[in-house]
Amino acid sequence: MEETIARILTELEEINQIPNTQNQTPLISRSTLLDLHSLLSTNDPDLVSQLFDDLPSKSLSPSSLTNLLSFTMDSAPSYSLLASKVYLSLLLSPNSPVFTLFTPISFLSFLRSLRRSFKNCPSAQPEESPPSNAPPNRKRKGGGRGRGARGNVRGSGDCSEEASDTFDMKQVFKVFEMLVSVLGLIHLDRFPDSLKSLIQTFGEIPLMAMEKLGNPSSLNRLMDLCSRVLSEVLRSEHGELANTAAEVLKALSPLILMVKSQARSFALGFVTKRMTELANESDGVKKAVVNFPRYLAQKAPEKAEPRALAVDSIMEVVKVMDFEDQIGYMDYVLKMAQGKANLRLLGVDLIAMMLMSLRDPFGVVSDVKTRDYWGTRCLEALITRCSDLSAGIRARALSSLAQVVGFLSIDDRNKGILKEVMRLSEGGEERPLCGMNDLLKNRCMDDKAAVRKAALLLVTKLISLLDGCFGGILLKTVGMACSDPLVSIRKAAISALSEAFRTFSDESVTTEWLHSVPRLITDNESSIQEECENLFLELVLDRVSRAGPACAPKKGSVSPESYLTTKSLEGELELLFPEGILILLKGICDGEVTPWVKKLCTSLGKKKRLKPKIAAALQNIIKTSESIWLSHSMPIEKWTAPAGAWFLLSEVSVYLSKAVEWEFLHHHWQLLDKPGSKGKLQSPLLQGNANEDGEGVESNSVAWAGDRVFLLQTISNVSMELPAEPAADLAHNLLKRVEKFNMHSTEVNAHVKALRTLCKVKSLNPVEADQLVMRWGQQLLSKAHEILEKYISDDKEANNNNSFFTPPRSGSRKGKQAARASRLLSKTVTAVYTVGSLVVVCPAADVSSIVPLLYTVVTSGNSDPKLNKLPGPKVSLKQTAPSLYIQAWLTLGKICLADGKLAKSYIPLFVQELEKSDCAALCNNLVVMMADFCVRYTALVDCYIAKITKCLRDPCELVRRQTFILLSRLLQRDYVKWRGVLFLRFLLCLVDDSGKIRQLADFLFGNILKAKAPLLAYNSFIEAIYVLNDCHAHNGHNDSKNSRTESRLFSIRGNDERSRAKRMRIYVCLLKQMAPEHLLATFAKLCAEILAAASDGMLNIDDITGQSVLQDAFQILACKEIRVSSHRGAASDSAEVEEDGDSSASAAAAKGRAITQAVRKGLIQNTIPIFIELKRLLENKNSPLTGSLMECLRVLLKDYKNEIDDMLVADKQLQKELIYDIQKYESAKARTTAAEAVAGMQNQGVYRSPPCVPKAATGADPENKMNQKLSSDSKVASAIADAAAEATARSVLREVNKGAMTPPLKAINMPKLKSNQAGSSAKNDRSLDVLESLRRRIDDEN
Repeated sequence: MEETIARILTELEEINQIPNTQNQTPLISRSTLLDLHSLLSTNDPDLVSQLFDDLPSKSLSPSSLTNLLSFTMDSAPSYSLLASKVYLSLLLSPNSPVFTLFTPISFLSFLRSLRRSFKNCPSAQPEESPPSNAPPNRKRKGGGRGRGARGNVRGSGDCSEEASDTFDMKQVFKVFEMLVSVLGLIHLDRFPDSLKSLIQTFGEIPLMAMEKLGNPSSLNRLMDLCSRVLSEVLRSEHGELANTAAEVLKALSPLILMVKSQARSFALGFVTKRMTELANESDGVKKAVVNFPRYLAQKAPEKAEPRALAVDSIMEVVKVMDFEDQIGYMDYVLKMAQGKANLRLLGVDLIAMMLMSLRDPFGVVSDVKTRDYWGTRCLEALITRCSDLSAGIRARALSSLAQVVGFLSIDDRNKGILKEVMRLSEGGEERPLCGMNDLLKNRCMDDKAAVRKAALLLVTKLISLLDGCFGGILLKTVGMACSDPLVSIRKAAISALSEAFRTFSDESVTTEWLHSVPRLITDNESSIQEECENLFLELVLDRVSRAGPACAPKKGSVSPESYLTTKSLEGELELLFPEGILILLKGICDGEVTPWVKKLCTSLGKKKRLKPKIAAALQNIIKTSESIWLSHSMPIEKWTAPAGAWFLLSEVSVYLSKAVEWEFLHHHWQLLDKPGSKGKLQSPLLQGNANEDGEGVESNSVAWAGDRVFLLQTISNVSMELPAEPAADLAHNLLKRVEKFNMHSTEVNAHVKALRTLCKVKSLNPVEADQLVMRWGQQLLSKAHEILEKYISDDKEANNNNSFFTPPRSGSRKGKQAARASRLLSKTVTAVYTVGSLVVVCPAADVSSIVPLLYTVVTSGNSDPKLNKLPGPKVSLKQTAPSLYIQAWLTLGKICLADGKLAKSYIPLFVQELEKSDCAALCNNLVVMMADFCVRYTALVDCYIAKITKCLRDPCELVRRQTFILLSRLLQRDYVKWRGVLFLRFLLCLVDDSGKIRQLADFLFGNILKAKAPLLAYNSFIEAIYVLNDCHAHNGHNDSKNSRTESRLFSIRGNDERSRAKRMRIYVCLLKQMAPEHLLATFAKLCAEILAAASDGMLNIDDITGQSVLQDAFQILACKEIRVSSHRGAASDSAEVEEDGDSSASAAAAKGRAITQAVRKGLIQNTIPIFIELKRLLENKNSPLTGSLMECLRVLLKDYKNEIDDMLVADKQLQKELIYDIQKYESAKARTTAAEAVAGMQNQGVYRSPPCVPKAATGADPENKMNQKLSSDSKVASAIADAAAEATARSVLREVNKGAMTPPLKAINMPKLKSNQAGSSAKNDRSLDVLESLRRRIDDEN
């Protein structure tokens, strides 16, 4: 060892003589470092003492040795770790001068060496050659030196030439272990910078090691050593524990907020375990740990996924805190939820996590029962955020609330508190002032899709809490959401409504579900169609299937009563059927639901998803109903099955024909086919129970006829399974019934279709079946011809007799003839309808003999002299027999659909009748026929579309709605094109008197038309303004008288408030369909084609319609829908984009808004000259539109207050007027706001200054919104202060006057004032001031 020490000292002496310059640095060689390490590793005190004792002999000192080691650690990357190890060994060697060797500079060099060791790890850092511009090594000056010295003079540019040496993790672990021992010897309280650097270094090392190393075991050991180092730092010897703990937490926070990794787990584990243990021993550490979640909240990122990880990390720390500290942090979060937008969003996430992560949020386990437990306050804050100004926060609050409700509802003890907080409006100012139903209704109708989706998710979670107490408006709102344009919203609405229907079977929920969900079987999205099928199968068909076996008929279960009503029997029947089956079946047969039920049954049947037990259950329900009826000794001929049972059986029997029993059908056909025979037919189920006593029970003829129709349809569906002989007998009976022509029209169709089906069963092949159908069809046609011809002849004879017979007839004879004529008319109407049904079933039938008779009916009483020569009634049957007249048109239309040549001749006759008819029923049928003609004969009907659209303005709502629906379907299927006046005439449906038509129009324009013809609204906007105002004052409008009459019909003339509001609603709807670039183009077109036309004289503004057009243009230019400003929806849109995590989309949106704002500014600058010229013109004419122009300009320029001088340089007077108008408007608005606030204070009985509420904080409380408005504007605050002072003064005066109001000044007798006297100038001046003050006050009072 003596030689080693000598060698070490010699080299150290040589190195020490090398000057430290910019180009060369004195470094200890690797061999010398190895010698030092081997020497120090012996731990021999004598050898270490000898080394330090010999240093002065070489002109060296311990501090110079430390400096050389520092240079080596900084400038020798290849063996800096070895130098670090030697440095720590020196500090740990026995009898070493520790305080001399340890310096802050050397310690910082050691820490930099550790960082560099991980950065230059060869696995991730490939070998690189020195830069080409590195200066070459300079030759050593002076005499010859040793080889060692030459090897230890390094240029500054060569510091990384050996960076690819082996990286030994074992050496790193050894260095870390030695550092732990050094920290036990050296107290860093005197070196705060060294302590801070140490903490920062070991906060960065886990992340660097994770990036460089892939061995999990090595990483785990490294993390453990880092934990030991940081634990060693957290001792009182190293300084104030509070400050040290804060630095440690600050250094670990980047790791905690990063994505999931071992480094994050290490940092969280160290905080939640080690520092929590230390917190129990030290108040300083505890204080730092308690404040750490607040620090993390301030540092949390704004993006969705990193923010979620930050919330998880925060909650991990909060969980290990004491209960009192958790409550303190909860209070901090509640305040944070009222701050800026990013903090409110983070607060919502934290509140939800605290409610789901911390124990017993509502205090149900705690012995202390308090109404305002911490969970209650958190839940109220979360509900308040559901009404936030930012759409992203609203959506997040609603989805978080849904998660909280779903989580807490698992414990039944929490349900009561959840109900109280979420449904009651009493209980304090912080609670929402509206019920949960109102909140959900508003959020389900929110403008933002994310909010609507979250609200529907919350509705789904709240089903179990609401216990079926759904508000009707909320149900309607969720039902309307099933028609939302977005697929995700429709799916969420279906899920919410289906969950309600699955849980509660009351009538309101059932009805809304049936009217909202089944119709989606026609949705464009296939996944929604499949979901609709699955839900219908689960919630309707399976429910009916379960109810069938549960309601087996029971003999003698009910004692007969002397007097019963239908309602009492229905109530008894409902007790046998669980899950509201009767309500469900009744809802299925609703006219608006049946089309979708048919489509669903067809779709499920084709996919073979219908099960035989459905048909068996429906048969059982019908049998049970009959059994209960007979058990009360009711007349069987007055019995009807539960509503909807026969209808559903008729639909499913198409695919379940083998599941329907023929005996069941035959028995009920006998019951329903002989409604007049009382007491003759008995149910085979209960023989002998029938009684003819039917007092108190009323027969429902409509239900009876409907049951017959559906029974016939069921029979025709299962006819292929019927025996041949019963099928033949049934066909014969049906034909006899039809030939009597005494049935209702709905029964006729069923009989004819059943006849055709039974003919196919009886026939051996299709040809024979067609011949059989043709044979009985011609038989029916001949009999119908006889009846119709007889009625026409009798009617003609009666008209002739009435014209010549003057003496009065006897009353009895007249009554008999009237009864006979009535029976003949009824029979004729049925015969005509039967002809139409027969033509639909058998288009090849010969109707040549019927057509002239129908023509005679529809042209009866015509004033055309050519038609008067034809045989027929001279008096129109439209007055004498309107039912026959309508049925004749209907049958003639069906014949024309089957015969193209006939249609070509008769279609103009249909159009003529449609134009002149004033009968709503006839117009409705004609519109339906014209729609069918348009599909079959498109070219023939295309020229008449404009005439058909006149029905959109029909007085009858049914005709208008039917026309709108039919034309909309034709437009969607491209049978009709959006050209000509069609689009402009459809616009009036947006403001129709009927709410249903308005809703349909909104859906057409907002969803279907927006996707099918996105440019239509833009291209037709200017023309729509002229048409809606019926304006022909433009030089380009030269319309004929006919078109002028029609245009007045399809216009909203008038300058009154109601007409303007209707027109404005149409304009707004069109503007909402336009893209931003189209809005800008529309802005330019309005200025060029209306404002410029008015200023150039092309638009006559002296005409009342021209004035209306100009005023509409001003209103449109000033409305918010046409504005595409840069800050439009910035907060909510950015929040939504942020939730999606798409930064590129956010940047593109910001760029687009900036470009749009620049283009809009240029547009306004270019249109200012038009406004200036138009203002001069209106002022010269003293036009009342000047005020509208100024208001429009004020709105347009309010965003460009600083640039008004440049924009209006051509008209200084207009510039001053606009600035004055803007200031006047803002002052008036401030006074109005102040008046509202003071009125609210008067209601509360307190006058106080508005509280300071953060601008972004908002909630459902209207007071919060008012406070935001007050605190956001100094003018408003000043105005409210003045108003409050005035109100206070008046209150004091009232008290002085003992309740009497202070009279106005004009009601007080004024004192007579003497005239001015010489020599009293001061008194004179005062008198003048009094007079002026009184005069001003009187003016103010007036």
